[in-house]
Amino acid sequence: MPMTLSRRALNRALLARQLLLDRRSMSAYDAIEHLVGMQGQAPLAPYIGLWSRLADFETGELASLLLERRAVRTSLMRGTIHLVTDRDALTLRPLLQPALDRYHGRMVDHVDVAPVLAYARELVEARPHTPAELRAALRQRWPDADVGTLALVAHLRLGLVQVPPRGVWGRTGRPALTTLETWLGRPLDASPSLNRLVLRYLAAFGPATVQDVQAWCGRTRLSEVVERLRLSLRVLRSDDGVDLYDLPDAPRPDPDAPAPVRFLPEYDNVLLSHKDRRRVVPKGRRVPLPPGNGAAAGTVLIDGWYAADWRFDGSDLVVQPFESPSPSAVDAIEAEGRSLVRFVRGEVGEVRVLPAG
Repeated sequence: MPMTLSRRALNRALLARQLLLDRRSMSAYDAIEHLVGMQGQAPLAPYIGLWSRLADFETGELASLLLERRAVRTSLMRGTIHLVTDRDALTLRPLLQPALDRYHGRMVDHVDVAPVLAYARELVEARPHTPAELRAALRQRWPDADVGTLALVAHLRLGLVQVPPRGVWGRTGRPALTTLETWLGRPLDASPSLNRLVLRYLAAFGPATVQDVQAWCGRTRLSEVVERLRLSLRVLRSDDGVDLYDLPDAPRPDPDAPAPVRFLPEYDNVLLSHKDRRRVVPKGRRVPLPPGNGAAAGTVLIDGWYAADWRFDGSDLVVQPFESPSPSAVDAIEAEGRSLVRFVRGEVGEVRVLPAG
């Protein structure tokens, strides 16, 4: 009979694998690779995400990875921008291409996209183009076409990356795009393993269902992959009777293990990478997706659960809890918040915890 895991047990397992129970002494490169990438729609979000997970993390470490082309920002899981290492970019791209093709397939059913892709590749490999420049060039060549759709197809089919200074802390820049192979100077992985992708997901997000893995990466029919791996996996069960799959030796902490307050950025992985998000997001609560740069607003985990939002108001950090936290939780929020202010602003600022609402 499979062991049953409570929702709280799943919460603690997820936090452990997401490096959110204890700040780890590891490099940013290794952390990004362990997490199988980090959400990067908001360009500065990964900096906050790494600060919450790593001991002594400094912004210059990630900025250097981007400038040295050891980390890249490109569309991968679910068609969204992710920050990944150079090695993972070349491996994940071909594995996720079927899902990316599906996102736009019906929009171009009656369009011959081959010449569009060839022309777009020629443009962006000659020099990085902003999305506006790419659309303008496509419009000149295909004046009667929906160039927005053509540009999206080019972005997803060609594996375009956003080059620095986009995403570099302390610098600004519009997105400028080139192909992954051109930027890294290396070809895509010719034989990437879907089995390994599933195993890496479980290491970073498990225990999980097949539907969880599919919701994370966007690929379908992964039950076949899990079935191939079944003898090497441990089968568990959720408290509502659903089978969960996991690596045999992966951490599953005591459900009563303490979970420190953690400030997360917009779109953090831990909130978005399961079909059933109740292991960290209470039922009925939606994850906010505010537009921003990733270092001005986000979410707060209290005792491991999404329980508050945060934002900067001038030099002050404002925390809005959904329910009244205990006095000890308020102290922890204020202490962690002051650290966040120093990290983002380089100065001491006030932390204001608002009444529950």
